[in-house]
Amino acid sequence: MRKEIYDAFMTGPDYAIEFFHGYTYSGHPMAAAAAHATLDVMQEEGLIERARYLEPALEEAVHALREESGVADVRNIGLAAAIDLEPWAGQPGRRALQVFEAALRAGLMLRYTGDTLAMAPPFIASKGEIVRMADILRGVLRASN
Repeated sequence: MRKEIYDAFMTGPDYAIEFFHGYTYSGHPMAAAAAHATLDVMQEEGLIERARYLEPALEEAVHALREESGVADVRNIGLAAAIDLEPWAGQPGRRALQVFEAALRAGLMLRYTGDTLAMAPPFIASKGEIVRMADILRGVLRASN
């Protein structure tokens, strides 16, 4: 890309990832073959149906976080959930970064963008594992306030 476009993205705070992307192999024949094989396994093992079975467990677990200090909103669809955090004054994205790092140390892998945390348990997770994910996140949120 042109330098002026690149430079426009490189103006955020030191702790932020200014030009976050992850699509290096999109459309590559090997990636497409892996995707097709993954879809075959998902169909053969009934993983879409399993995700539908697990959806209420995730919904209940993440919406129970709604009343935690610093949580602005919670939403979910399927086996994906997002928790919006109230940003710290003058430090957008810093709170989510701190929670992300603490959760990782506690054994929970999340994603974050801005002050939104994303949680997507694997389709093979158990209901108990989903509850445990939310419990870890609850502990991290409480420790971060």
